[in-house]
Amino acid sequence: MRVVVTRPETAARRTAEKLRTLGHEPVMLPLTRAIHHPDDARNALDRPHGSLAVTSAEAVRVLAALGDRLSPHLGETLYVVGEATAKAASETGFREIRTGSGIGIDLAKRIIAREPEETISLLYLAGKPRSAGFEEGLRLGNRPFAVAEIYEMVPITHDEQALQTALIEPPAEVVLLYSRENARLFFDLARPHLSALKSLQVLCLSAKVAEMVPQEFHRKIKIADHPEEDGLLALL
Repeated sequence: MRVVVTRPETAARRTAEKLRTLGHEPVMLPLTRAIHHPDDARNALDRPHGSLAVTSAEAVRVLAALGDRLSPHLGETLYVVGEATAKAASETGFREIRTGSGIGIDLAKRIIAREPEETISLLYLAGKPRSAGFEEGLRLGNRPFAVAEIYEMVPITHDEQALQTALIEPPAEVVLLYSRENARLFFDLARPHLSALKSLQVLCLSAKVAEMVPQEFHRKIKIADHPEEDGLLALL
């Protein structure tokens, strides 16, 4: 099948290789690109803090770019949202990694269960925009935390020919959607071509992502059993 990969380019290349291994044709259509703010990450780490938390591998890539400035923090407890982020953290050199189920609010619950009496602020190294679930979970558990926005994802503009090539010539059969923002951006871009995409299967990482899919595609939605890319690809 022709599978539209909507992740940022660095991650999309890895997904494309997985798809080729599975016998599918990946169609690269990155919807955002990352702008890193390493100075903000460095300044945040220099301030007093408790454990660390990240909810994306992109945040880990920002930290990795700090080089030797990150070394004093590699032994600190790092909470990560899922296995892909845990792998990136391990490759960067973090040694005390605690991995969640892939959902932000579940990671917050795990932190609260492990450190219920903690008074030092957890440092959340975050991106923008982001889902609110992780922070809401920490607030519900009265867990003190500080946020440092160390990267932002900005939309990519695609010209009409690029969209025609990715979506219509020939018609895409599947799209992979990873976040609510990812889904919103895809359908905003694809809106002029929706009549040609009536058979498009829409694979969503979670039910929250599926909420952003237009009504006319609801019968084409499939939701991953677990919110990791392997769960998404298992739907193919």
